[in-house]
Amino acid sequence: MGTAIRNIAFDCADPYALAYFWAGVFDCPVDPEHQPDDEEVAIAQPGGPWLYFQRVPEPKRGKNRVHVCLRPDVLRDQEVERLRALGATVVADHRNPDGSGWVVLADPEGNEFCVLRSDAERRTTG
Repeated sequence: MGTAIRNIAFDCADPYALAYFWAGVFDCPVDPEHQPDDEEVAIAQPGGPWLYFQRVPEPKRGKNRVHVCLRPDVLRDQEVERLRALGATVVADHRNPDGSGWVVLADPEGNEFCVLRSDAERRTTG
């Protein structure tokens, strides 16, 4: 027996908007019962824990102590560009000339997350 992660929680100013950003990341819907003025919004990520967004009054300060790392099905660089088009911003670029490394992005409210290499890229660069 063990413990399973039920959800990953994000404190934010606009739960509805942030849920829609992350729903775009994972290509999954936001529950249609949620409304723009809701204090809490959740999305069911396929094959993983739910993502839970809750309104808090204070802004984000400093670096996240915990963050999400994504491993895309497509090439890392393609995924970084797709996420930027959704509204993410690049915080730090740790890509190396040999293809290894990762990119740190921030969602529209500044929560950092990483994009790693795809499985295919890992096989070709070690």
